[in-house]
Amino acid sequence: MTERIAFQEGDALLMIDIQKDFCPGGALAVENGDLVLAAANAWLAQAEQQNVPVYASRDWHPLNHPSFAEEGGDWPPHCLQDSEGARFHPDLVLPPDTIVVTKGVRFDQDQTSVFDQTGLAVHLKSEGIRRLFVGGLALDVCVLDSVMDARAQGFEVVVITEATRPVDTRKVDEVLGRMQAAGAVLTDQEALADLTAGPDTAEDPDVCVKAPEWAEHQRLDDDDMPCDDGRSGKI
Repeated sequence: MTERIAFQEGDALLMIDIQKDFCPGGALAVENGDLVLAAANAWLAQAEQQNVPVYASRDWHPLNHPSFAEEGGDWPPHCLQDSEGARFHPDLVLPPDTIVVTKGVRFDQDQTSVFDQTGLAVHLKSEGIRRLFVGGLALDVCVLDSVMDARAQGFEVVVITEATRPVDTRKVDEVLGRMQAAGAVLTDQEALADLTAGPDTAEDPDVCVKAPEWAEHQRLDDDDMPCDDGRSGKI
């Protein structure tokens, strides 16, 4: 179940590893990984409009990284430092002041979480960030590990379901369930629509429109005498 949640003070937006190698045609392509871009860009634009801090992580592996299969790891070589595949997807529209978090640089272990020895948790707390909106690739690897670590660090977490995709589509329900069990909340594109729509200006026939400061004052029935201050909405 998703919830309608708006940005507020103390929030930040975190986009995880939306890099060319994780998108179709890349060295470790996530199926339909590029489909996260529309949702990611919409949330990024809204964050920029509301001055919400934006963070973007990237895998940045050295040669012979321990996550590579040839070194005993689980994955083919990907996101090699300074390679084309390590670049953010060209259609990802990051605000100019986006803070980039680099991970996966160690020679002795992988770093699938953006919080694994990056100092990010300390930085966020020093900036007064209490809640993270999270999307990116891949749902069942780096996004999952980052969400779980964020919760362990005491951050509230909102997972933008339409801005993430898994390596293994069979694991989606399990992964989302684990996130929710840890206290994360799920939201979707409809929440962003609610966020950008602004207040409803249409007249509500059951609410007085003559005195906005009495917004919850109900109109009187036709047989009742109207309020003498106009709160009934009757002339």
